[in-house]
Amino acid sequence: MSDFTRSYRALRTPDFRRLWTGATLSTLGDGMTFVALSWLVLARPGGTTQLGLLGVCYTAPVLVGGLAVGPVLDRFDKRTVLMVDSGFRAAVVATIPLTVALGAMPTWLPFVVAGCYGLLKMVPLAGFPAAIPQLVADHDLDSVNALESLSFSVASVVGPAAAGVLISQIGAANVLIVDSVSFLLFALTARTVRRPLRPLRPLRPQRPLANADGLGGQVPAPPRSAALASLRGDRVIVATTLAFMAFNIAEGMLMVAAPWLAKNHLPGGAGVLGALLSATAAGEMVGAALAGHRQPRRRLPAIGLLQILAGTAFLALLVTSQHLVVIAGFFAVGMLSAPMTVWAQSLRMRRIAPALHGRAFAALRTLMQSTPPIGTALVTPLLVHSQLAIAAVVMAAVAGLPGLYLLFAVSEESPTRAVATAT
Repeated sequence: MSDFTRSYRALRTPDFRRLWTGATLSTLGDGMTFVALSWLVLARPGGTTQLGLLGVCYTAPVLVGGLAVGPVLDRFDKRTVLMVDSGFRAAVVATIPLTVALGAMPTWLPFVVAGCYGLLKMVPLAGFPAAIPQLVADHDLDSVNALESLSFSVASVVGPAAAGVLISQIGAANVLIVDSVSFLLFALTARTVRRPLRPLRPLRPQRPLANADGLGGQVPAPPRSAALASLRGDRVIVATTLAFMAFNIAEGMLMVAAPWLAKNHLPGGAGVLGALLSATAAGEMVGAALAGHRQPRRRLPAIGLLQILAGTAFLALLVTSQHLVVIAGFFAVGMLSAPMTVWAQSLRMRRIAPALHGRAFAALRTLMQSTPPIGTALVTPLLVHSQLAIAAVVMAAVAGLPGLYLLFAVSEESPTRAVATAT
């Protein structure tokens, strides 16, 4: 059976289809959010500096919020967590169009909204993947993870492009109404999931159990504190996490560079900003499709090679006189990085005890999502002084060099210590 067939088979599972649909719709709105917030602050005096501050507010709170998300996901039903999170964020995002309509939006409000967004970002990022093993069979994980990444990318292509068009029609503030509605839709779809997504409790130390339908049920696991500590002893998990943390520093730099380029160097304004972000997402869509269709025999070296190639794609920013080359560079970054995410996520799912998926995914993703603020802080003074060439070289080095370590220094057969005994 092909991987695409397995993906569509998983969509025939009602509960997975509902949750996947809600997550995709929410991502569609998310794709509009940063474009709208960026354009709001760029229109002000000192826009480049404010853009850097917005990037920090958008990404830095991830570290704080992510520390709490794992224990919450391992304690409560994931459906409830996703519903509460989505409802709250819908209300927060809606404050901008509401206050603009009243003619009284405080200058600090976009930064507060960005901070709340970052603080709660890990809830769906960790909650949805942690729910997947409870909704689909183990042999479908690669294909379903590719489907998740693919749908994320499709929504991320449409979202920024639509935002770029809508900003010129209805204004940046009103674009955020769409994001607010998308959060509400995610809450509603999570509410319709019938299969309980409660935490998996540790049982006696034996082989994992499965339900008759092949889906994971109650599974054994070591004590949580010991198993989580043992993640540090898994060289594969440690190496991929550190490499992705470095790559995300470069992506944090790119997140600020994209609006700056659209405002100062490329024709088209908000429309070209949407095109740049959509190009990255389109690349991720293509990369995710390829990753789900064909998996390498040795995932870790393949991840390392792709990370090296993705790093070189950042050098396209050196050719701002050719905007199509810049767009192609954004596309290449997305296309080469998406398989890295898909294959690494499948590695983690197989190497970590299912009972620890919520806490482990939250911890690992929090670490990986905590580094973009470093990138935004690094690139902002460079852009203020128009040092784009230096910024591009730094991005390429930070993103690509860790791939050499994955390619040559780490074996996929590295022991998983206590984590392996639970899976």
